[in-house]
Amino acid sequence: MVQWQKSSFSSGSDGSSCVELAHADTSLLLRESDDPDRILRVAQDGLAALLRRLQADRS
Repeated sequence: MVQWQKSSFSSGSDGSSCVELAHADTSLLLRESDDPDRILRVAQDGLAALLRRLQADRS
């Protein structure tokens, strides 16, 4: 069973506007709570690179 975790940056107290993350084997799973059947499988290194880039762009 996949254990989903909501992002701390997700908005809405009702949970209807959340990004969720789960770990599966050697990859990570991402989904949006309002469309939970659409799951994006990403490599851990790829997601880490994306997050670093987004954080650098905010600076």
